[in-house]
Amino acid sequence: MVNNGLVEPEATERPAKLGRRDGRSPRDMALSLGILLVPIALLLIFYRVVLSGDAPVTVDPTEAIAEARSARAFPVLVPGDLGDDWHVSSAGFRRTEQGATLRIGYVAPDDESLLLVESNVPPQTLLPAELGDKTEPVGSFRAGNGVWRQYRTRPGESALVLAGADRTVVVVGTADAEHLEKLAAGLR
Repeated sequence: MVNNGLVEPEATERPAKLGRRDGRSPRDMALSLGILLVPIALLLIFYRVVLSGDAPVTVDPTEAIAEARSARAFPVLVPGDLGDDWHVSSAGFRRTEQGATLRIGYVAPDDESLLLVESNVPPQTLLPAELGDKTEPVGSFRAGNGVWRQYRTRPGESALVLAGADRTVVVVGTADAEHLEKLAAGLR
């Protein structure tokens, strides 16, 4: 039928339907997904293997330790060789009105974090700031450098504290007690 120059379809014509083989099959979708996932998998492997993307970021604490020693605010303890599977993740020295504080963050072999804090800030101020208000003493640990008090702190954390007349040393973190003790005992 022609109406004003337009051709109208006849009532008996049906719209075209795609047959089973003319549309997208599950196999086509799986191939498309595979084509997308292969480069993503290759990039992930490259990131982990070649770029060591899972390794913790390691910093050199030498500058912070030297700054703390030159300030002569307290005798600075540093750990001996902890092993290749320990990583220093942060280091900083800071002076405030209350005193000076050296902080060195570690990643232990179990990929848990530890923080070494050395300070001449009075313990009644330092310990609540570093360990929280709800600390609970649970025992002691004897090492070559002194007797450390063990504390249960925030959920999932524990701490060792060595209090002296001129400084307080705190080792706190989520790592196993074995790693806390190794870091504490290694301080010289």
